[in-house]
Amino acid sequence: MNKQELIESIAAQTGLSKADAGRALDATFDAITGSLTKGDRVAVPGFGTFATSRRAARTGRNPQTGETIKIKARTAVSFKSASKLKEAVN
Repeated sequence: MNKQELIESIAAQTGLSKADAGRALDATFDAITGSLTKGDRVAVPGFGTFATSRRAARTGRNPQTGETIKIKARTAVSFKSASKLKEAVN
């Protein structure tokens, strides 16, 4: 499912227009992104939890040449699905 299909599904289930459903979806993604940017967790009961974690700088190796490279520190985003979502999928 791509974003457009998701918007169409939301519009069909809620009775919103596709434009309104698209704006609602974009607002949802913006709110999640904003919270994660501040370092907060975002928990959606029955769906899952979005969180960030800090990855330290490290050295790696280029697999083609074997050359050692430096990998910068970064913040990674993780998602842990809720048991209710896991049960629905299985």
